[in-house]
Amino acid sequence: MTKISGFSKLTKIEKIEWVCKYYLQNQKNAKSILEQYWNDNNKLQKLHDEFAENTVSNYYLPFGLAPNFTIDDKVYCIPMAIEESSVVAAASKAAKFWGNKGGFKTEVINTTKVGQVHFTCKTDYKTLQDVFENHKSQFFEEAKSITKNMEKRGGGIRDIAIIDKTSDLDNYYQLHCHFETVDAMGANFINSCLEQFGKTLEKIAHDLEVEVLMCILSNYVPECLVRAEVSCAIDELGTNGDEAKNFARRFKQAVDIANVEPFRAVTHNKGIMNGIDAVVLATGNDFRAVEAGVHAYAAKDGHYKSLTHVDIDSNNFKFWIEVPIAVGTVGGLTSLHPLVKIALSILGNPSAKQLMRIVAVAGLAQNFGAVNSLVTDGIQKGHMKMHLLNILNQFDASGKEKAEAIEYFKTHSATHNAVVDFINRIRS
Repeated sequence: MTKISGFSKLTKIEKIEWVCKYYLQNQKNAKSILEQYWNDNNKLQKLHDEFAENTVSNYYLPFGLAPNFTIDDKVYCIPMAIEESSVVAAASKAAKFWGNKGGFKTEVINTTKVGQVHFTCKTDYKTLQDVFENHKSQFFEEAKSITKNMEKRGGGIRDIAIIDKTSDLDNYYQLHCHFETVDAMGANFINSCLEQFGKTLEKIAHDLEVEVLMCILSNYVPECLVRAEVSCAIDELGTNGDEAKNFARRFKQAVDIANVEPFRAVTHNKGIMNGIDAVVLATGNDFRAVEAGVHAYAAKDGHYKSLTHVDIDSNNFKFWIEVPIAVGTVGGLTSLHPLVKIALSILGNPSAKQLMRIVAVAGLAQNFGAVNSLVTDGIQKGHMKMHLLNILNQFDASGKEKAEAIEYFKTHSATHNAVVDFINRIRS
């Protein structure tokens, strides 16, 4: 292991040779693998190289499709970028199940996003607030050059408020700001506005010992909300009345447990994010930002709990999710990454609001599939059958061996040990 100076100035080949020489044992094989995942199209490869810094190769994820989603009476095929077995299959199965029962209904509740200017001031809050209120219009005016184009599209700054946080931290205040960014995710727009707000604040409060510390958007967007829902008569949940009622009861209990038990809630919500993240990533959005905001929202009432809810009223079963989703369909990778363009085209080139609806539905569908499995056959039966090919590939199974294994495990439990035993048996 060794350190290096000026690594970023090396060519891609030089970076690869350096990491292979000092950090990888089988240098020839490692170099071959890193180069193998380059794109043959030089222009496209250059585009990939410039997405991030110090790139030496491309890291690919499967790009799958979950068809047959009926959302607000329109049929969608949803692209999903994910490597985990059974996610796309479970979403597709849920889409088919609910497609026969009216499909998914959605509502965008709000699209407001948040940014903050964090600063300290030794002056009392009343004095600071008076200065701010007397100059509030100046914040909007001095950001005009930044907001002009966004305002033409219907977005812009919605409000700026000064917040007293001195009870939490000595001398700590913030400008808490709301924005509308329309079809853009809006990170650069929001951060540019906030940095201008910081300059304006220091100008109007120069006599009050104000020190601006940070100007940055928040990925916690509890007002940028979308709701997705499915419902049907309980009798439609099973092949007979007793089976349907038992399923509805067990399903509701499982979601209720996730509402009171954080250990279960984390895994419950992780399943939801399997669906959400896969669509967010496929459409070129920041899945880390969405993930962070969603999990914060799950803890908004003081303890971490389920993002989905169930209501059983008389003979009606209702299952829904209300979740903060900040995404965009213009700017960023949406105009650069070829597969992102394909994904958005598959979805009918949606607006940001439409994409919010689709993302929420993917999360709800995935959660329905997971809880459905848990309260019926168990999670492993379906998951391991989808995982079967991964295990077979670990043993370099031939096409003939894969076909035999798939046929065998249609009627047998596909645990890892069982697959290993099967491979060894047919090879011996």
